Amino acid sequence: MAKGKHSAYVCDSCGHDEPKWLGRCPSCGEWNSFKEVRLGGKSTNTSGSRRPVPKLLADIDPTPPEQHPTGNGELDRVLGGGLSPGTAVLLGGEPGIGKSTLMLQVAATLPGRGLYVSGEESPGQIKNRADRLNLSQESLEILCETELEVLIDILAERKPAYVVVDSIQTLISGEAGAIPGTSNQLKIAGHCLTTWAKAAGIPIFLIAHVTKEGTIAGPKVIEHLVDTVLYFDHSSSDLRILRASKNRMGSVDEVGLFRMGAQGLTPIANPAGLFLEHRKGGPPVGSAVAAVYEGSRILLVEIQALTVPSKGGMGRVYSDRIDNARVSRIAAVLERHAGLRLSDQDIYVNVAGGLRIGETGAELALALALFSARSEKALPADMVAVGELSLAGEVRPVPHLRRRIKTASDTGLSRWVSAAAGDEAGAFPGSGNEIHHIRDALAAALSS
Repeated sequence: MAKGKHSAYVCDSCGHDEPKWLGRCPSCGEWNSFKEVRLGGKSTNTSGSRRPVPKLLADIDPTPPEQHPTGNGELDRVLGGGLSPGTAVLLGGEPGIGKSTLMLQVAATLPGRGLYVSGEESPGQIKNRADRLNLSQESLEILCETELEVLIDILAERKPAYVVVDSIQTLISGEAGAIPGTSNQLKIAGHCLTTWAKAAGIPIFLIAHVTKEGTIAGPKVIEHLVDTVLYFDHSSSDLRILRASKNRMGSVDEVGLFRMGAQGLTPIANPAGLFLEHRKGGPPVGSAVAAVYEGSRILLVEIQALTVPSKGGMGRVYSDRIDNARVSRIAAVLERHAGLRLSDQDIYVNVAGGLRIGETGAELALALALFSARSEKALPADMVAVGELSLAGEVRPVPHLRRRIKTASDTGLSRWVSAAAGDEAGAFPGSGNEIHHIRDALAAALSS
């Protein structure tokens, strides 16, 4: 920061500072991003005068902190079991998706006297929502405050059992100027709140808005400060998907599924066939079912493909639920090893229900969906495909094959196509085809 000055100009995007205003930031290249901030403001001390004492690594107790359930099974699943003392959780999502509703529901069920800090809604609005959702209100305090220094003093004085801040973009610190939501404001607020939470051993939830690109606004300047980063997404009018992009206390592979209704967000405890509930009659051309492993459970999803001749002679891939590079690779394998010409086609790929898939076990189903779309031949309605596809056209087994096939069989998909799993002994349910190459898979899928 510039020396000997009462103010400086700081870039909202990257935090770079200059003694005078510039039209373009020399660090990140953003235009008109410099804002004037005051220097030498009041320092926020979250740890008091206590000085930390170094410890020998061998003397540190390796026992992880105990996790306490939040009362919401799907949230606990994504968090890795529950909340630990001093845990800082960042929750991001689009406006109106249900972030405040979820946090209010969780705050009303957590034990102890909690504090809900709102910088966007009045106490009356929060009260109306709690009444509409029939939530317990005896142990939850509401505070409408946007000044960070005042909030830290209140937290140190009242010592609540847990804290929800809705939202961190509304907090203002005198050290970073008078404009909320800037990069420096988020950095200071995130640092002070997480430092206080860890020193006091109190879990804290920080709600954050997202940008047009779907990332937490800032951008992402406080993710390194928190223990867990959760993203709230939706796939249909009432379905909400909660996933973790960072989790120091558990896995980032788990997803939480909710339905938004008149009573708020309701957890979906058994979502195996959730994304197939709208299937009626025979499947259309270009549709295949995959059994994907998300965290600790199996989800059955429908992969849809559409191919149309490219107007420019060079095909392109349009896919936002499966990575474009993966779709292009599977299309190249089909063209090379199955004689299916796709290079002159525009390829559109979608996942019914809106779930994003990154697991390799869905590659065989994607290949079958592309083949069905290009050949205009529908696949059997009761078939599920599981397998990883190599560049040589080989279909390789994936973990938890038995669980995938059993889940599909319980849902009514009794026919399966997959590579042989040598490490899983015993017969699989239903009638299946153990295949080794993509040509074998196509022949098995189209045989009556």
